[in-house]
Amino acid sequence: MKSKIILTAFLSISLMSCAQETPKVKHKKSSISSKSNTKKVKFANAEDPICHMKTEDDMKDTTVYKNKTYGFCSSYCKDEFKKNPEKYVQK
Repeated sequence: MKSKIILTAFLSISLMSCAQETPKVKHKKSSISSKSNTKKVKFANAEDPICHMKTEDDMKDTTVYKNKTYGFCSSYCKDEFKKNPEKYVQK
């Protein structure tokens, strides 16, 4: 009986100590702001072909189709475009 109590206490302490550990991640600090590294891109579309939202130069969700870059308001719209791009490309 005494060994079961000691074993239970040992396992409890081990589990609690493991759960309290946090990963030690060091992030690189850049002296240059991220906005200065972003290129302004001219999109082939003036509006998102899925939801018809106006495109902006700094949109993050983009894809290239037939050597043209298309901008999207969200990853959902980009994924929908990729399913059937011919349906949405202006001719």
